[in-house]
Formats: sequence, C-alpha cells, structure tokens
Amino acid sequence: MMSREYNVLDRTPTFTEYKKLCAAVGWEDYMNFEVAEDSLKQSLFGVVIQYGDEIVGMGRVVGDGKIYFYIQDIAVKPEHQNKGVGNKIMAAIQKFLKENAPEKSFVGLFAASGKESFYNKFGFNKHEGMTGMFGVVHNSELM
Repeated sequence: MMSREYNVLDRTPTFTEYKKLCAAVGWEDYMNFEVAEDSLKQSLFGVVIQYGDEIVGMGRVVGDGKIYFYIQDIAVKPEHQNKGVGNKIMAAIQKFLKENAPEKSFVGLFAASGKESFYNKFGFNKHEGMTGMFGVVHNSELM
C-alpha cells in the first residue's frame, strides 16, 4: 500500500501529469498543450508532490539559469489545497534557487489574484516603480 503522506519529488511533471493538474485548476483554456511537452523539457527545475500513487501538485522554474528565473505552473489539486502542499512546492523551489541562482538574480512570478499573501511569505513583493506586465500571443499577434 502506498503511503498517505505528501512526498516531494524533484522532477518536472510528465506531460500527462501536467495536463491533469492544469485541468484540475481550470487552466485548460489558457494552455497550448501542443507545445507543453517541449516546454516542460526546457524547465530549469521541476517539483511534483505525490500523495499515494497520485501527483497532486507541481511547480517549475524556467529562465536562462543565470540572471533570470521565473516560477511557473504552481498548481495544487483543489482537494489538496490548504494542506501545506504549496509550501512544499515553494520550499523545493527556494532550495533550487539558493543552490543555483547567482547573486543579484531576478526571480519573478505572476500570482493569481488573492494569492499574493502566500507568495509574500517567500519573499515576493510588489516593488515601488515597477509594474508586472505580460501579453499573450493570439492569432500570431501579441495581445
């Protein structure tokens, strides 16, 4: 019988795990799954959380590995939220960054509305004079 505790695995989610977790948190309409498998392979770091024989959470770091690091795809199945899974994901990411990000590296993320306080406790804050911005390519145009 599999253990009924949360286990942290330092690896990128498989494409199947990624799709399932994206679906679980309502990201299906926002993800281009045709290129997601190649995107996962380009990750600098990945972490998944296993509960029993199921992957219930994920997170990854992308970027150039020297100056820029972006935390992406933090997702936890709704029935496992508010049980410390996100903390385990962020702890694994922080360990990776501590061991791999040079002095003065820029580490960014976009937090979903209402999740700011979760990321604040890991050192992520709004900064005076800086605005986080992004666009999405749709029909070959940046929107």
